[in-house]
Amino acid sequence: MNTILIGSQWGDEGKGKIIDVLTDRADIVVRYQGGSNAGHTVIAEGKKRVLRLVPSGILHPSKSCVIGNGVVMNPLDLLGEIDELQSTGIETLGRMWISTRTQMVMLYHRALDKAEEAARPVGRKIGTTGRGIGPAYAAKVGRSGLRCGDMLQDDFLDKVREQVLETNDRLRELHAK
Repeated sequence: MNTILIGSQWGDEGKGKIIDVLTDRADIVVRYQGGSNAGHTVIAEGKKRVLRLVPSGILHPSKSCVIGNGVVMNPLDLLGEIDELQSTGIETLGRMWISTRTQMVMLYHRALDKAEEAARPVGRKIGTTGRGIGPAYAAKVGRSGLRCGDMLQDDFLDKVREQVLETNDRLRELHAK
């Protein structure tokens, strides 16, 4: 049997808590969408942990977790979150997998996110977190972004350089660094 939890609101609706309760009945917990712009706080065994990318099932030692291809993930954010989990005794090695099709949020997406928000006229700002989520999803939809599996290809650095050059052109258009 599969159980799917879908959030239909734009804010904190308690999905993390519900997933934590449902995890007892699951073998695998999958994060299938979203980015590291928000997160949820989980208190387990008296310890407070903030999870932004890693599925909360990781707090249950016998569970496996997957970051799916609908997620936009900054690899640096993920590494920081894994380090934080491991420093509190939560092991991720052999228990967590990332789809090769997971879209990456690169540092240039953050720069673009902030520049685009700054360029919007007063009253038309969207209130972005500036973490690059919107531009990464735009790159995903436009089929121009980088996916985790791209890191395994010989031409990965060439692809990154191409993206950086294109983003720098757009940042100049926006009069940003």
